[in-house]
Amino acid sequence: MYELLKQIVRSGIKSEPSPEPDENLKIINQRLHEDILKQFGRSLAIRHIDTGSCNACELEIHALNNPYYNLEGLGIHFVASPRHADMLLVTGPVSRHMETALLRTYEAIPDPKLVVTVGDCSCSRGPFEKNYATIGNVSRIIPVDVALPGCPPSPRKIMSAILAAIQIKKPEKNTYIPEIRSFKPESDA
Repeated sequence: MYELLKQIVRSGIKSEPSPEPDENLKIINQRLHEDILKQFGRSLAIRHIDTGSCNACELEIHALNNPYYNLEGLGIHFVASPRHADMLLVTGPVSRHMETALLRTYEAIPDPKLVVTVGDCSCSRGPFEKNYATIGNVSRIIPVDVALPGCPPSPRKIMSAILAAIQIKKPEKNTYIPEIRSFKPESDA
């Protein structure tokens, strides 16, 4: 223990500096907050479902709740029950064992519902394209409003995709034509 303390004293504190404030992130945050209030009149509830991913996209989604991105402060929160959700956020290719769970979750979300797929795996099966255990991408199972490619996409891009989904005006029930709107977010630079 003594040797470890000596090493800490010799090397000093090694940590990253906190990130600088980002003006583009402030603009995205403001637009998200305004559009959520305009479309829903309250906060936005998201149900996340992982249909067989490698968890890289989940790490980026979890980063949305840290103090830098502060999704909760914008009135967006993740819920455990699909009955309380407005949006379904799907990651990963649809594995054979998750097909029924994905369908049941989608059907449990009250109308009007929004669906955003995050990552290459959920958009096009990514590296799992020729895998026997996967059925395909999410759009083969349920209708998708916004498909966000990337392996994994950054939290800022995920926020932009959520914003794009909120801005989509959905047609009346039973007239929905399954169409993927591919979303190409602005660069992180």
